[in-house]
Order: sequence, then C-alpha cells, then structure tokens
Amino acid sequence: MDEKAVRGLIEQVRKNAITRKDFIRNMIGYGLTVPMAAQMLLTSGLAQAQTASAYKPTKRGGGGPLKLLWWQGPTLLQPHFASGTKDQEGSRIFYEPLGAWDSDGNMIPILAAEVPSSANGGVSRDGKTITWKLKKNVQWHDGKPFTADDVVFTYEYALDPATAAYTAGTYKDIKVTKVDSHTVKVEYQKASPFWADPFCSAAGMIIPKHVFGAFKGATSRDAPGNLKPVGTGPYKFLDFKPGDMLRGVINMSYHEANRPYFDSIEMKGGGDAVSAARAVLQTGEYDYAWNLQVEDELLLRLEQGGKGKTTITPGGNIEFIQLNMADPWTEIDGERAHASSKHPILSELAVRQALNLLVDRAGIQKFIYGRTGIATANFLNNPQRFASKNTKFEFNIDKAIQVLETAGWKKGSDGIREKGGKKLKFVFQTSINGPRQKTQQIIKQAAQRAGIDLELKSVPASVYFSSDPANPDTYTKFFCDIQMFTTTMPQPDPEVFMNQYLSTQFATKANKWLGRNSTRYNNPEYDKTYLEAQSEMDPVKRAALFIKMNDMPVNDVAIIPVVYRPRTSGAVSNLVAPLSGWDNDLWMLKDWFRNV
Repeated sequence: MDEKAVRGLIEQVRKNAITRKDFIRNMIGYGLTVPMAAQMLLTSGLAQAQTASAYKPTKRGGGGPLKLLWWQGPTLLQPHFASGTKDQEGSRIFYEPLGAWDSDGNMIPILAAEVPSSANGGVSRDGKTITWKLKKNVQWHDGKPFTADDVVFTYEYALDPATAAYTAGTYKDIKVTKVDSHTVKVEYQKASPFWADPFCSAAGMIIPKHVFGAFKGATSRDAPGNLKPVGTGPYKFLDFKPGDMLRGVINMSYHEANRPYFDSIEMKGGGDAVSAARAVLQTGEYDYAWNLQVEDELLLRLEQGGKGKTTITPGGNIEFIQLNMADPWTEIDGERAHASSKHPILSELAVRQALNLLVDRAGIQKFIYGRTGIATANFLNNPQRFASKNTKFEFNIDKAIQVLETAGWKKGSDGIREKGGKKLKFVFQTSINGPRQKTQQIIKQAAQRAGIDLELKSVPASVYFSSDPANPDTYTKFFCDIQMFTTTMPQPDPEVFMNQYLSTQFATKANKWLGRNSTRYNNPEYDKTYLEAQSEMDPVKRAALFIKMNDMPVNDVAIIPVVYRPRTSGAVSNLVAPLSGWDNDLWMLKDWFRNV
C-alpha cells in the first residue's frame, strides 16, 4: 500500500466513513502492529480511542488486603537493574512509567497527562521529537513533588555506562531535556517508527532524583533505594525480605481519585508454580498467582473447584533453549563465557543442528503445556504479521544421528560420541519448575539415543533469575553449555524484544552481566538489519526486516524455540485484575478490585 492510499484511509476515518478498527485491520494486513497503526492516526491528528475501564469502586481503600503469589519472589526493587520479570513486577508495585500498553495495543497515560500526538503537539512532523506533558500534583511516597527533573534523571541514570542498567539499550540513542517543570522533550537522531519505548511500560519506570541522585554510575549498587523503593505508585513500601515477602500499604495521596481499592498488598515469593496454582484456584488462600507454568491438565482439574479461574492472555513470550556461543569453561581476563571466546563444541553447526532435531516440541506441547504453550520454530511469534513462515521444526532422532555421523562424531565405548578428543557432553540448566524439568528429561532421553550426554542442572528460580552480579548461576551469566527459560516481550512491537541478539548487547563482566545478549550470538548481518528496522518507516519493509532477524539465530541454531507461551495466571473468582500481554501483570495495579 502506497502513501496516497494510506492517507486516503486516514481521511475516511476522519470523515467516519470507516472505523478506527477497520483502519487498523487494514494496516495489520500490511505488516503494521496495532500500536503503530494507532500512532499513524495520532500523528494525523485523530485522537486515540479511549480504553474503557471496568473499575467500579467509588472511594479509595476499604478493600482489605490483596494477597499475591509470585513463586519466583523478587530479590531487588530497582527496576533498571531488573533483568528478571519477577524483579520488574516487584518494582511495579511502587514505581510507574509515563505510559503503558493495554491489551489492545493502546498507549495509556500513567504519569503523563496525555499520550503525545501531532494534534496535541506531542509528536513533531518529522517524527524525531516527542514531547511528554507530565501530570501535576503527583507526589513521591515521601511527599516530594514529581517533576520533569525526575524523568531526565531516570534517562541519565539508565544511560550512564557505570550504572550498568539493564534498560540502557532503551535510552542510548536519544536525548532527553527538560522544557519546564512538567514537560520533557525526547529527541531521536532519526525518524523512529516506534518511539513509545523510553519511559513506557517495564523499561520506563521513573525513579526519584532526590533518592538516587547520589548513587548514579559507579555507586549505583549501593543505593538503599534498591531495596526500599520510594515511588509514585498506588502502594507505599512497608518491608521486604528478598525472595520471600514484599509488603506495601495504601498510598492515600495517590494521584488518581478513588484508587487504589485495597488497603494493603503482599507479594509472597518462594514455593513453586503448582502450589501457587492450588493456593488460588483450589483453596482461594491467595487472590492471584503469577506465571502458572504448570501442566494444563492440572490447571483444568483445579479450576473445577470453582474458587478461581485460569487466565490466558495473548502476548509474545517464548520458552526457548539457548546454545552458548562462548566458552563457559575457560576464563579470559577473569571472565567465563567471554564474548571473544568460542564454545569448544557448540561452535560447530552440525552439533547445533543435531540438538535442534532432538527437541520434541509437539510432544512437549501435547503432554505438558496444552493451552499454555504452543509448539513453534520461531522466536518472534506475535503480532502475527511478524511471525516468519520460513522456519519449521522437526523431531527426528535418526536424522540427528546421521548429521553427527557425517560430521565425524563417532560413538565411543560408553555410547557417547566423540571427535578429536572431545565428547558430546553438555551441562543443560534451567530453573526449578515442573514443566521445565519434564522438558529437560524429554530432551535428555532423545539426546542419549543419539549419543549425546546431557547433565541436567536445576537452579532455584530466585537464583536463576536474580540480577545479582555476584551470583554465578544467573541465566544472564550463562556459565554452562545449554539453558532454557522464557523471555518476555514487553511491547506489542518487536524492536526492543529483538535487541537480544545484537553484538552491542553482550552480557559481560563490565556491564555486570546485564546485557541482553546472554547467548553471545555475534552476527554482523543481524546488527545491520536491526539498525535498518529501527528507522524503516514502510511497515511492510519493516516487518520483513524483523522476520529476517528472527530467521538468523533460528537458522544458525544459536537458539531453539520450544513453545510460544501466552501468559498464564490464576485469580480468585471475584478479583477484577486488568491484564495485558504487552506489559507486566501489575501494569494496571491501581485498577484492581474485588466484586462483592
């Protein structure tokens, strides 16, 4: 579709000849995401559709306690160090972004007074400058005013290399300046088709300058606020036992009327997904359980008791396997899995191809995940227009054996294949979780038949997903050969999601292993394609670039996608909890309430 045709459709929306949904449906057909199509209407001066709220309470408080089960309990409460979803979720109780994505891909203002558009002067004609107007009369939990200084500071904090922020990639190619006390300007070096990433959703939580100002850069890890947050959110910090219990109390000065409904909140960590599912769906002891990575057969049985319901929310999350491109067993400059090293065995494509053939994705879906995990060959699965049709998966032990034989890997007396004095023996790690241990076993059995020995390692989730740079067993360090986990897609656009394979995002000692490329996959063509996509305004061409990016690490078998995972959680029957597949579960915590 050419520019003239697009402008014609926009004019039809303006004249009410077609609906906004009709326009967006047309744009999706040409590879545009929902939010990008919505932004086209915004930049043309057409107001964004208002998201209907189901919130009913007519006064603040009075709802009693809200009890949450996060079986992977948060271990820190600094959102810009949060490499694991659990730490982002814990932080989100207290901190807020300027805007967030709802389930339909609409941008919702949180700390912003309005969503930037060309009509309100927030989006420049050339698409390079975004102006955010902030809500006034918002207070931090200690009573200090929230201003533009805090937004600019958050940008400077995350951008400073010495801070080693996990969110650094979101802020590295922009300039943020203060216009006045409640207005900030974000300038891009070139036109950006997806500008709503800085200060939005999970990567956009604003932190207070007066609390963290003395702890930017090299001293960032020493800030008391990393464990005792001072935010603007609906609940104030009360106490925190990392990995165990996080508690907050109602913020009576919250900046939206009649919110929040609950008088207190507790986030209980520890245990496992099965016990969390039982405590909500079967007994109703807790109100909400996050990330129910549990066999679907069990979830269906637990729901029969009538106490709670399983919620399956479409998004872009993927359960996948990483193959280490670096050498995790040798130190270079005091650093294992150094980005300059090569894995002594997995650097051979034939070995990686054989491993790919030994993953029974269809069986894993059928016997473990059911509704909650769909077998896939793609890393990028949603929105659908970004899903590659070039890939396929195959489970074939005989073919894997043939690949290894052709490559010269012969079985030894112990049944394990070897070549040049090296054996096909690997350490395969993941977090402690029923479906993951069963998936490991399925793959191990197939690998044994092919002459590959997999040593299975299971790490407590609170350790595996920790952001602690001193912890050797985090997934970002990847100090083993193979690992498996779910990575989340926090926006309905793949730009940030796909930076996980950029060479500029290597997880290293220098960035406290918070770079997003823990596989240490290095492909100059991938880097080049990513840069093209960042500034490509043609939606069809942009979608093709992301499909090309998906195909590179998949076809190179640096990763093995297993199942696409819609978000699965559990809630008691009377809890109203707005969820979005494009943000954290607690993205709209202020609107949670109980039907009584």
